[in-house]
Amino acid sequence: MKAIELTTETFEQTLTSGSLPVLVDFHAQWCGPCKMLSPLIDQIAESREGQVVVAKVDIDEAREIAQKFNITSVPTLIIFKDGEPLVGARGMQTMPAIESMIDQAIAAAPAA
Repeated sequence: MKAIELTTETFEQTLTSGSLPVLVDFHAQWCGPCKMLSPLIDQIAESREGQVVVAKVDIDEAREIAQKFNITSVPTLIIFKDGEPLVGARGMQTMPAIESMIDQAIAAAPAA
């Protein structure tokens, strides 16, 4: 399973529709590090299926979302839980760093 591409129309629904944390990769077509990170994001979508929803947002296509979450550099990863940003990181990340973020989000107590 690959990461799902979110648009302005599908973003909110994806964040709030399930109980799983949602890892969002904010990226751009012109961004070199984003292209290097993309295969890792797709790997995580496969290896963590059922534990986390993995999604991508092209900041040039969904400017409103990028502005709402103050995305000023790409790649930026944010894990949302119950529709709220929980943990994030900017720049190129390693697989262990991303896995750690996901584990942190899974361990976080659900909102009451």
